[in-house]
Amino acid sequence: MNSSDAFNPRTILWAAFASMMAAAAFFLLSTYAPDFRLAGEGDATPLSKSGVGFAGLAKLLTLTGKPPEMARSDDDLLDERLLIVPLRPDTPPKALETLVAHRESKPTLFVLPKWIVAPRLDHAGWDQQIGHLERAAIDKVLGKVAVVHIGWQEGKVAPVMIEDLSVPAPEEMQWLENSEPYIADAADHAIVSQIEGAPHWILADPDFLNNQGLADPTRAAAALRLIQRLQGNDDAVMFDLTLLRAGNGMSLQKLLVEPPFLALTLALIAAAGLAVAHGLVRFGPARAEARAIAFGKYALADTTARLFRRAGRLGSLGGRYAALMRTRAGKLLGAPPGLAGDALDAWLDARDNTSAPRFSELAAATGATTDEARVHARTRALNDWIQRRKRDS
Repeated sequence: MNSSDAFNPRTILWAAFASMMAAAAFFLLSTYAPDFRLAGEGDATPLSKSGVGFAGLAKLLTLTGKPPEMARSDDDLLDERLLIVPLRPDTPPKALETLVAHRESKPTLFVLPKWIVAPRLDHAGWDQQIGHLERAAIDKVLGKVAVVHIGWQEGKVAPVMIEDLSVPAPEEMQWLENSEPYIADAADHAIVSQIEGAPHWILADPDFLNNQGLADPTRAAAALRLIQRLQGNDDAVMFDLTLLRAGNGMSLQKLLVEPPFLALTLALIAAAGLAVAHGLVRFGPARAEARAIAFGKYALADTTARLFRRAGRLGSLGGRYAALMRTRAGKLLGAPPGLAGDALDAWLDARDNTSAPRFSELAAATGATTDEARVHARTRALNDWIQRRKRDS
């Protein structure tokens, strides 16, 4: 490419377009970066590969030929398929209430939290187990779904029967107290419980479905049977991500690129594009630069009027203009030499036989006026009187 090609209009246009696309991509990525970062961290999400995450279950369902879908918006929550909702201790209550309302008559499995974990600094996306969550923390999020409480037992307990499989119980297994069991352990503790009046279930212990739980082949097989039993058909299931996004909050950037304000953003972009297109093409000949001080009598009179107006003296010129018009009218109508003042006014009045205001009346009114707008009206009336008498003579 030679130096002249660098400034080719087409090259500049493509460079500008590429810059705008790069800026738009940077804006979108910076807007949703918190969502991507949170999804990849060691948390109880269907995208997390940590021990408490559910990426293993999503992968297992994909291997069965029915890859799960991710519910990312409120509209996705209206789907009739089984929705798996991993809950966290910091789940936003308002967002959870909205989800429950959207899923009122739709099959939904709520998975309770269990472990306190912290990210491992030596391996991104992994975590290390610190301890068991307090009952109060679990009951707080559980209370938004059903009026039950959590219980657990340390050490090994008896296996749990899921369908016809004897599944090893997780460490410190959780259950639901004061709840009718849908699936129970040998001690009749509710591991899975159905909420009365709705096709909603609560899985008390997430280790039956999360990554560390599916490390046991028997639990992995039981997880598939449990999901098939709850959904009642062969459709693919869905994982909820709306609670994950709600935890990040709504920023001004998201408001600009999401409905309902997305339409306004697109309209502003279109208006800006039209303005740029209008500026690229010249309509008509180029406008010549005007002189700072114009030529001609009109320009001189206009400049003088501007000076009088700025000095605040334009309203006091009525009497002087009337005297000038008196002299001019006398010359145009052939007044005797030497007439001036009231004598000239009387002579001019005698020349007017109409019922319109006489010259002396117009001149006196003009001289007595100080308002700028009225001065203009009076002087125009004087000039009209002179032109009318000139035509009649």
